[in-house]
Amino acid sequence: MSEDKWTSGSDTPRETDNVNPDKWERDLLHRLAFAALNEQRRTRRWGIFFKFLIFVYLFGILAIARLSGPGEITPEEHTALVDLVGVIAPEADANADTIVTGLRRAFEAKKSKAVILRINSPGGSPVQAGYINDEIKRLREEFPDKPLYAVVSDVCASGGYFIAVAADKIYVDRASIIGSIGVRMDSFGFVEAIDKLGVERRLMTAGEHKGFLDPFLPSKEEDVAHIQSLLDNIHGQFIQRVRDGRGERLKETPNMFSGLIWTGEQSIDLGLADAIGNSSYVAREVVGAEDIIDYTPQPSFLEQFQRGVGVSMTQAFKALLSGEVALR
Repeated sequence: MSEDKWTSGSDTPRETDNVNPDKWERDLLHRLAFAALNEQRRTRRWGIFFKFLIFVYLFGILAIARLSGPGEITPEEHTALVDLVGVIAPEADANADTIVTGLRRAFEAKKSKAVILRINSPGGSPVQAGYINDEIKRLREEFPDKPLYAVVSDVCASGGYFIAVAADKIYVDRASIIGSIGVRMDSFGFVEAIDKLGVERRLMTAGEHKGFLDPFLPSKEEDVAHIQSLLDNIHGQFIQRVRDGRGERLKETPNMFSGLIWTGEQSIDLGLADAIGNSSYVAREVVGAEDIIDYTPQPSFLEQFQRGVGVSMTQAFKALLSGEVALR
């Protein structure tokens, strides 16, 4: 008898199925997995491509901005503006290098008709302020037909005023704070505290007066006299800058250089300032070029973050430890 099996109702024999019934399921799963993987690869390629395009676009904008100074992309006649805001110090936004860079760009711009230095500062380093003052005078000589006006917002005291007197004219608000023509040095002493705590101070120096600013040692008369002479010398430099800058407009009083401050309105009567006016007024009515272009160099995001973390506390602590001299 034949071993072939017959299907019912059919004369055709059915051959034995030797194919694994699970194989087609595995093949289907493999095909689906490879299709999904290929789709992910295509998506990733397009994602990289578009990210690259965005990077090229942003890099191009940045390159154009870097290569083209504010004056180069401003075809019309305008008033140039440079902002000086905050404490004047090497680590601060209002450091001499930054302000001087902005002033140079503002003066060198072909279409700038005049320059406004807008000041809102309580003062700071006499060295930084002196550097800016000197550069303003140099730029005014190099560009004699391009005046520079100082415009005060809230405060223009001490080192801020040291800089302002280099301008052709000083404009203020009636309530602005002006003056503080003086010099100070901050320090402290822990002599009694260290004795009460039973701490032995061990200081080794080479030089008779090398440790004269040490806060854990008592001050000596000759050291105090030396520091006072130093402060008086810097104060004299400050006074001379004010007299040179203001000239015959200055109406000196016995307490003008004592460190006192005045309102903007009072400062005009004293000859410390010239008139009432803000940046818009000066650009429109004095310069005659109402459009204002800001030439103040802007720090990068990383620089802003670095400077913003504890700058004020660090400066104050360093000033106390080092006896830093300040115009404020």
